[in-house]
Amino acid sequence: MIKISWFRIYALIFFSIFSFVTEVYGDVNPRAREDQASAGTQSVIPANFKHDSGPITYYDQVKPIIDSRCVACHSCYDSPCQLKLTAFEGIQRGATKKPVYDHERLKAVEPTRLFIDETTIAGWRGKGFFPVLNEKAQFPEINLNNSLIAKFLKLKIDHPLPDTGKLPESIKLDLERTLECPALEEFPEYQKDFPLQGMPYGLPQLSEDEENILLSWLQNGAKPGSQPSLSPSAAAEIIKWEQFFNGSSLKNQLSSRYIYEHLFIGHLHFKGHPNNEFYRLVRSKTPSGQAVDEVKSIRPFEEAGSAKFYYRLHPVTSTIVDKDHFVYELDDNRMERFKELFFKPEFNVTSLPGYDQESAANPFKTFSQLPAMSRYQFLLDDAQYFFAGFIKGPVCMGQAALNVIRDQFWVAFIKPQYDQDKEITQFLAENNQYLRMPASEGDKIGFTEWHKFNALQRRYLKNKETFTADVLLKQKPMDLNLIWNGDGKNDNALLTVFRHYDNATVVKGLLGKLPLTAWVVDYPLFERIHYLLVAGYNVYGSAGHQVTTRLYMDYIRMEAENNFLQFMPAKQRKAFHDSWYQGMDLKIFGNSDLLSVDTTKEPAVDYQSSDYKNEFFEKIHQKLDQVDGAPDQINRCAKEPCNAANSSSEQQQAEAMMRKLADLKGHEIHALPEVSFLRVKTADPAKDFVYTLIRNKKLLNVSFIFGESLRREPEQDTLTVVSGFSGSYPNIFLTVQEQQLAEFIEQLQRAKSEADLDKFYSQYGIRRTNPEIWRYYDWFNKKYRSEQPESAGLFDMSRYENL
Repeated sequence: MIKISWFRIYALIFFSIFSFVTEVYGDVNPRAREDQASAGTQSVIPANFKHDSGPITYYDQVKPIIDSRCVACHSCYDSPCQLKLTAFEGIQRGATKKPVYDHERLKAVEPTRLFIDETTIAGWRGKGFFPVLNEKAQFPEINLNNSLIAKFLKLKIDHPLPDTGKLPESIKLDLERTLECPALEEFPEYQKDFPLQGMPYGLPQLSEDEENILLSWLQNGAKPGSQPSLSPSAAAEIIKWEQFFNGSSLKNQLSSRYIYEHLFIGHLHFKGHPNNEFYRLVRSKTPSGQAVDEVKSIRPFEEAGSAKFYYRLHPVTSTIVDKDHFVYELDDNRMERFKELFFKPEFNVTSLPGYDQESAANPFKTFSQLPAMSRYQFLLDDAQYFFAGFIKGPVCMGQAALNVIRDQFWVAFIKPQYDQDKEITQFLAENNQYLRMPASEGDKIGFTEWHKFNALQRRYLKNKETFTADVLLKQKPMDLNLIWNGDGKNDNALLTVFRHYDNATVVKGLLGKLPLTAWVVDYPLFERIHYLLVAGYNVYGSAGHQVTTRLYMDYIRMEAENNFLQFMPAKQRKAFHDSWYQGMDLKIFGNSDLLSVDTTKEPAVDYQSSDYKNEFFEKIHQKLDQVDGAPDQINRCAKEPCNAANSSSEQQQAEAMMRKLADLKGHEIHALPEVSFLRVKTADPAKDFVYTLIRNKKLLNVSFIFGESLRREPEQDTLTVVSGFSGSYPNIFLTVQEQQLAEFIEQLQRAKSEADLDKFYSQYGIRRTNPEIWRYYDWFNKKYRSEQPESAGLFDMSRYENL
C-alpha cells in the first residue's frame, strides 16, 4: 500500500501554481521584483520624474503626445521595426526585426497589416512581434522597467543630443540603414552600443511635462481607455451607403465591385461631417449592423475566402498622417453620380466575373460589361484622388517605383467619347489579353517576365494606333478638342506631379515652370496606372514582382508621353523625345520600338510660335480657364504685376520675393534639399506665410531602376515655389523675417562651400539638433490643418535631413 504524504502533495500543487504565475506574470516576490527591475540596467525612472498618481487617459493626454512626437516617424509601412504608433493597437502589437521593405527577397512574405492580418496580441507574438509594454505582473516599477518605450525615453534623457550644429555621425538617417530593433532582454547591450539612439531618434528629447505624462501612463499600466465615438449622424450615413453598395441586382453588384476596387485604399468622408471622421471601404464576412470582420486578402480583387461577403464602411481609428491620407467625399450628389454612371446607361450584366487570379487582375476583362466611358468618367471626376493612389497609397518608401517618373511633369486627359462608347468598350474587351499586368502572374512572378509584357504592349499599341485612326479619329488629325476640359466645372482636368526621390505629390492645376515632359492620359492608361501600382501592387511581394511592376510602369510613362507628342508638330517630335532619353542606347533594352515616334501625321493645332510645348499648354489653359483657375503667378509671371486676387500688400511684397526665388536654378539652389517648408515671419505670427520650396532634379533619363546619381545634371535643376504646403516629407524647416527675404535669397545663391552652407543653415534652418524643432513642427502642422482641415495629416520627419 502506497503511503500518501499530504504535505508533499500540497507542496507540489503550490510550486506548480507558483511556477505558472511566475512564467505568465513575472516573479511576485517583492525582492525578486526588485532584482528584476535592476537586472542588466539601472531603474528606468528618471531623477526628475514626477509621477502623476491621478488618472491619465490615453486619448486625452497620451495620444496627443505620441501623435505629435512619435508618429512623426512611426507610421505606415516605413515605421522603424514596424512599430506603428498611430493607434493603441499598434503599441500593443509592438515591434519586430522583420522588415517590410526587402528588395532582395525571392518570395513574397506574410503580410503584417495592423487591424487586418491579426487582431490579437497572441497572434502578433506568433508572427514575430515582441512587446514594447509590460506584459507581466502589473506593478508600477515593473510596468516601467519592462517597457521598451520607457527605456528608449530614459536613454534619450541620459544621453541627450547636442543642441547646435549637425547630428553626430553615429546617428544614421538613410532609410536603407540596418535597424537594431532590440527586444527587452537585448536592451542592456543596445544602450551600451548605441547610447545616443534613444527616442525620439535623431531629434531632441521631449519636454519634462511630456515625459512625465508618458512615464506616468506607462507606470499606471498603459491603459487604453474608451475610444471616442462617432458623431450621431454617422450611423445613418453608414447604413445608407452600405445598402447602396450591397444592392442585389447584377448591375449593382458589378458596379459596386468596380467602385470598391478603386476606393479601397483611400479615406472616405461624409460631406458636412466632422473633418476627423474617415472610413475605409472594405469587404467583410459580416453584414451591416454587425461588427466588421474584414476579408484579409492582399489585393482587392482576390478571392474573399468565404461564401459571401459584404461591402462595409469601417471607421479609421488611426492617427491621420499626410503621407497616406487622400480623401474621397461621399454625399447625396455622389450617390446620384454613381447611379448616373453605372445604373442609368442601357447595358446588361448577364453574369458576374469570378476571382481567378489571371482574370481578376485584368480590369478590362473583369469589367468588360460596364460601359468604358462610365468607368473613365468615374476616374476623371476625381483624377487627383486616383493619381494620389499610386503616390500615397500602397507604399511609403517607393524610390524603386517612383524613379520611373520625372521630378516635375504636367498631366492632361483625353476627353471621354460617349458617342463611341460601344466601340471603345468592345475594343478593350477584345484586346484585354494585351492589357494584362504583372499581378496576373501572382506573387511567384520572376525577373524575366517583363519580356512577356513587353510583347503584349507592342501588340496593344499597334492595335490601338489602327483603332484610333480608323474609328476614333476617322482619319482626321488630332486637335485640342480631344483634351478633356473638366466639363467646364471640374478642376481635376489638369494636374502637376512632383517626385521627391522616394515619394511624390500630385496637385491640381499646372504648377511650376514649363516642365521637360508632359503626359496625356487616356482611359486604358489611367486604369492600368491604378491596377499596376495600387490594386495590383503587393508591398510584401517578391523582388521579381517589384522589378516587373517598375519596368511595366516604363511602358505606361512612354505611352503617356507619346500621346502628348501627337499634339506637337510632326518634325519636332523626335527632338522632344530625344531630350527625354539622353545617355542611353534604346536598342540595348529592347524598347526602341515602344519608344518610336510617329513623325508623319500633323495635328490640327495652329501654332503661332516655335515654343510649341509652352504654347500647347497656353492654349489648353485658355480652353480650361473656368476650371484651371489663375495661372501660377509665382513661377510663371509673364508680366508684372502678378499679384494674387484679394492679396494684402504684405503678401504681395512676399510673393514678389518668391518670384525672384523661383527664378534660381542649378548651383544657385545647391543648399536646398528636395522639399523645404519656408515660414516667412510677419508682425503677427498668426499671419505668417508658408511656402514650399521644391527642388526639381534634372536627370538624363528615367529608364533605369538604379544608378540615379550617375544620370544627374544638377546644373539644370529648377526650383518651384508653392504657396502653402505641398509634400508629406519635409527635408528641412526654414524661417526668415519678411524684411530679410532679399538677404535670404542672396545667401542661398552663395551657399556652395561647406562654410557658406553651415552659415546658411545656422541662420535660416531649423536643424535636427535645435530644441525648437518640435515647436516648429507643431506650428506647421497646425497651420496645415487650419488651411486644409479635411485633407491635412501630420507631416513625416523620417526624411528630415542632417544639414
